Amino acid sequence: MDFETLKEKVYEGQMGMCTDSRQVQPGDVFVAINGPTANGHEYTSQAIERGASAVVCETPITVSVPAIRVPNSALAAAKLTQALHQYPAQHLTNLAVTGTNGKTTVTYMVQACFKAANLECGLIGTIEYDCGAGKIPAPLTTPDCCTLASQQAAMVQAGLKAMVIETSSHALTQGRVADIDFQAAAFTNLTGDHLDYHLTEENYLNAKASLFEGLSETATAVLNADVPQGHMLAARTRARTLMYSVYETDELCARIQQTDMSGTYYTLHYQDQAQAIHCALPGQHNVSNQLAAAGLCLAAGLDLETIAQGLNQLMHVTGRLERVPFEGEFTVLIDYAHTDDALKNVLSTLRPLCEGRLILVFGCGGARDKTKRPRMARVADQLADLIVVTSDNPRTESPEAIIRDILRGFSGPVDNKVLVEPDRRSAIEKALAEARHGDTVLIAGKGHETYQILGTHTIHFNDSEVALATLNNPEQP
Repeated sequence: MDFETLKEKVYEGQMGMCTDSRQVQPGDVFVAINGPTANGHEYTSQAIERGASAVVCETPITVSVPAIRVPNSALAAAKLTQALHQYPAQHLTNLAVTGTNGKTTVTYMVQACFKAANLECGLIGTIEYDCGAGKIPAPLTTPDCCTLASQQAAMVQAGLKAMVIETSSHALTQGRVADIDFQAAAFTNLTGDHLDYHLTEENYLNAKASLFEGLSETATAVLNADVPQGHMLAARTRARTLMYSVYETDELCARIQQTDMSGTYYTLHYQDQAQAIHCALPGQHNVSNQLAAAGLCLAAGLDLETIAQGLNQLMHVTGRLERVPFEGEFTVLIDYAHTDDALKNVLSTLRPLCEGRLILVFGCGGARDKTKRPRMARVADQLADLIVVTSDNPRTESPEAIIRDILRGFSGPVDNKVLVEPDRRSAIEKALAEARHGDTVLIAGKGHETYQILGTHTIHFNDSEVALATLNNPEQP
């Protein structure tokens, strides 16, 4: 049996398919994928014991069922799971967003624009998966191909016509979005992150570039002209390119009039058209995010006036410069910024808007890219007045060791400027206790997350909840 015959059987419902040997059902085809943490080829016997009727593999194996060799098992799995769900991607306008920072915000902006057009757009991203019939918390920014296909099928079943998805570099490397024909893809930016996985910045860029190299000639690549990688990607795609810029230099651009804590007022320009926008998310980086979203929506066929309506209607994105609902003498904001570039963008936005001091709470994740720890400290040192260094998700690393890595990034004595508190709840409490009239407190790194990973255990933890509880129940002197 060849692969095309196998795919036809899966499409017709004669066979199911699975990439996890523990979840194989009798009659399924088991696809052995050589992943980052496990090699599926080592589990073919277990899959067959559970009833697998065929195995798809990359390397020769001797088994008691038909074995179909393919060059790339991840791509084969993507093709089979699309067949299993009756090719849902073919019934959707598929839009993708990639980049180090801004992906989540862009997806919600796109969804808001479709809503303004009275169209529903499914969403797959860091915070949640929204298939139209319901929302579920997202375990991964970009799900595995089987979960993605099932979510797309649910979107089609719910009558949705479009999907916007965050495509992480891990997902692109592992082929999770393989075999999806994207009508448009946007690139936000590229800064140092995930080097624990990709090892080099070149590998990281190549992972992002693979999305644009896979676009067809009829697709659109929406690229940020304000970063050098945007122009590099333009040379690596056969798709039509739509460049965007916050500096009025490209086909899609912004003319900024005013920025304050309520957001940014600007004019959105596309060709000979213009629309007035109030971006309710503060910061020039969020104007850039809106341009990326506008580019995707233009590529999907929405008109500029409708896009402007959608952008004007989006008031916030969970955990992205989100204000804690507290009426007091100072402002408290939550943001997901967990890279040095993201932290720089947020602090640079807040710095000129602060009446008083800018107080920062941040940490760095354990068992992740260690190179960004001192870089984040340098950014904090340059832009914040008072810094509380704490834990993020330490995972199996020592919180104290992570903090030592961070502290190496400060340029001089830290006695009067930096407080160290490994316990994140206590760190937030200390920062809020320090705040005075006109100050702004930024709690960075976890954003929307409702958990903290300590060792191998996960506990409930949400920065906004902790901050609000502290503000509403201050310690009595």
